[in-house]
Amino acid sequence: MVFAYGAPATGAGYMYLLLGLYVMKFSTDVLLIAPAVMGLIFSASRIWDAVSDPLVGYLSDRTRSRFGRRRSWILASVIPIAATFIMVFAPPAGLEGSALVAWMAVAIIGFYSVMTLFFVPHLSLGAELSSSYHERSRLFGIRHAFYTFGSILALGCFYLLISAESRGPVAARAAAFDLSLVAALITSGLIIFAGLRLKERDDFQGRVNQNPFQAFGDVWRNPHARLLILVTFIENIGGAAIGVLTLYIAQYVVGAPEWAPAIILCYMIPSTLSVPMWIPLSRRFGKLKLWIFSMLLTGTSFGAMFALVFMQDPTLKLVYISLMAVFAGLAAGCGGTIAPSVQGDVIDYDEFKTGERKEGSYFAAWNFVYKSAMGVMLFLTGFVLEFSGFVPNVEQTMTAKIAMLTLYSLMPLLCYVVGAVLIRRFSLDEAAHGEIRAVLDERNGRA
Repeated sequence: MVFAYGAPATGAGYMYLLLGLYVMKFSTDVLLIAPAVMGLIFSASRIWDAVSDPLVGYLSDRTRSRFGRRRSWILASVIPIAATFIMVFAPPAGLEGSALVAWMAVAIIGFYSVMTLFFVPHLSLGAELSSSYHERSRLFGIRHAFYTFGSILALGCFYLLISAESRGPVAARAAAFDLSLVAALITSGLIIFAGLRLKERDDFQGRVNQNPFQAFGDVWRNPHARLLILVTFIENIGGAAIGVLTLYIAQYVVGAPEWAPAIILCYMIPSTLSVPMWIPLSRRFGKLKLWIFSMLLTGTSFGAMFALVFMQDPTLKLVYISLMAVFAGLAAGCGGTIAPSVQGDVIDYDEFKTGERKEGSYFAAWNFVYKSAMGVMLFLTGFVLEFSGFVPNVEQTMTAKIAMLTLYSLMPLLCYVVGAVLIRRFSLDEAAHGEIRAVLDERNGRA
């Protein structure tokens, strides 16, 4: 069960890393689209998420099917995900100007929309597969490890893409298309495997209010969920620019674009390998304390990278950013394991209050907040690059470098510290959750 649940996250991690880290650079440096225009496209995709995420979450809660209310959506996502992902990296060579911008807008907005068909039901299913306080951490920890493993696999592709860029835009386009096709096929196979192997609880079907406004009203009225929504937004405001700017930092600040995959690997490997460490530590110290620690470690690790602006030696810059990436990766392994597990506990509190099971509505809300934060920062990042004097493929001014590092390091530092302070108010600990589970188990047993 654990393997089948985590496996498709490999493909999702691969795809999200390629889009999050490379599409902005691919668009500005290969397709020659203005950064501000790409910022607007990413922001538009997040505006549409205001409709698509809640809609998919609520509809998956209400779905009745022999495949289950989650697996039906997961299986239905296969073809749209493959098609739109290839579309992002394969604009026709003859397109240019407004036609090329329109193609990329449809491709990017389309991809993030159809990924919702998989992502929200998949996360929701994870909360259903186990009601144990700590078993959830194990389940979501394995999912995080698979997701990060997919991201690691994508790093080899970064080397190929960066090498292809050095041979010109035609080679870069060809490499991007080939790699996107392989990724689409593998991801499709993993999603189908999970959809056919996983099982769902039949007693959860039909246990949701028929009024969608009531369902999302319950999410907002849940004090634990409301706090997590705020913290998630702040946390991801700080983290969104990191992904899109990593390649820019490697090329224009560190001066070693060919080492970008290695820098990212310094982040990804600790994030994956540390998962088995965080699971027992969460039992010993508690999920909340560990999550606060991960936020502070993340903020500190990226905040320290602002020192790059004062360094002159390229080798020193490379060693320093790689070391900070290791610490940030350790923190990511903790946050990726603990955060969705805590969210699952909050959904149990909702069942305790309402008698309903609406994981889809909850994870749709969190997923929308996550995407909204990314949209805000990607919009800001595009305009900051544009107005700081950024020019592709040349040495950048100090103003442009400081602008990049401010978004890449100081913004995460501020946001993660604020998030850590706010999450200290979260009161649904192991003891409180145990009391809720005892009532729910007794209630469901009588039913």
